[in-house]
Amino acid sequence: MSLTNSNKVDTNQYELEIAVDKDKFQEAVQKAYKKNVTKMNVPGFRKGHAPRSVVEKLYGEGVFFEDAVNSLYPVAYEEAVKSAGIEPVDRADIKIDKVDGDGFTFKATVTVKPEVEIGAYKGLKATKYIEKATDEDVTKEVDRVRDRNARVITVEDRAAEQGDITNINFEGFVDGTAFDGGKADGQDLELGSGQFIPGFEEQIVGHKTDEEFDVNVTFPEQYQAAELAGKPAVFKVKINEIKKRELPDLDDEFAKDVSEFDTLDSYKDDVRQHIQEHKDEHAQSDVEDALLDQVVEGLKAEIPAVMYERSIDSYVQDFDYRLQAQGLNLQTYLQYTGMDMDKFRETFQEQAEHQVKLRLALEKIAEIENFVVTDEDVEAEYKRLAEEYKTDIERIKTAIDRETTEKDIKINRAIDLVKDTGEVTEVEGINPKHQHHDHDHEEAQAE
Repeated sequence: MSLTNSNKVDTNQYELEIAVDKDKFQEAVQKAYKKNVTKMNVPGFRKGHAPRSVVEKLYGEGVFFEDAVNSLYPVAYEEAVKSAGIEPVDRADIKIDKVDGDGFTFKATVTVKPEVEIGAYKGLKATKYIEKATDEDVTKEVDRVRDRNARVITVEDRAAEQGDITNINFEGFVDGTAFDGGKADGQDLELGSGQFIPGFEEQIVGHKTDEEFDVNVTFPEQYQAAELAGKPAVFKVKINEIKKRELPDLDDEFAKDVSEFDTLDSYKDDVRQHIQEHKDEHAQSDVEDALLDQVVEGLKAEIPAVMYERSIDSYVQDFDYRLQAQGLNLQTYLQYTGMDMDKFRETFQEQAEHQVKLRLALEKIAEIENFVVTDEDVEAEYKRLAEEYKTDIERIKTAIDRETTEKDIKINRAIDLVKDTGEVTEVEGINPKHQHHDHDHEEAQAE
């Protein structure tokens, strides 16, 4: 099996001409004969016992050629790719040219990684914004934990208020006729959650347990059920129960219940420390992003569209896996959000393009710096991955081949080089790119 010719036919596109010799081909034809003869009826022979020469006379010399070609061309293609020194980024378009008893030839047209130029990547400048944890941050986090530890108690001496959890029966009517999906019994609804269509929850407020009443609403113009969109509806509602959330008192007992600390002050100090660590991690991450963004800006390359598409594929697949972990799937999610797959893929376009460009730039840095990866480096990376995914190291080795692991090690070294040589200036304050976002420190868990 050999590469007979390699031509660059377009930007990032190569055509490989590949030949498979007689010996290899005849070996594969013999294997195909052994695999298929058991299913063949040949007059004068027991099923599966007809000699190959007899079968070929009966069905033609090429009876086993297709199976033989299919078994050989993937390996021949991989060998040709290595010989040509190219790095494909998509599946090849394969065309078989000639097949006979002496072997076969085929052409493979394939899109490859682009040639890349990069600008500066050492000594890049960035600003690190040091943001201090505030009393407001601490209060917000403590309130969140408080809310999570609230008791839910039944209310019997008053009407429903915003924030209450009501249990209701309802049935909806449009033009006096009940519609599909408009009826439920024993439905919990938190007033003010926005769970129901606009105007519904506000009209529950002021009514008491066991009260029956009408709720008048109009479906939004963009409602997912087209036959209801924009139409007025009447819901007949009955309140079965009203419950409210009762927050625990903010005292030392609360601190003992939700943490390892004996006093509220100690607990708050710990919360502040966690929030500060979280802000520091974000500040460091922002600096790294700022440095790497500059590397991407210095990239020059004609990048094949298929590389972006493959990156988007990866983001979509990851999103689907996370949905499945929550007992959902992508199809249900798309129906719920009213998005089609094309629109959904568009949401990943920008980050996919950035990821592809960054990877290409980092690979170029690794090439320029001529990083060397040893057996010990590879083994250490396998060990790290096994610990991260809490699995056996041999399973990691099976899942991730050595070549991929070596590339990832080099990429990480390139990132470290950009970070370690960067000139970072520290200033106190909020990063301007976060100025217009609310700071939510829900990840800064104090427990």
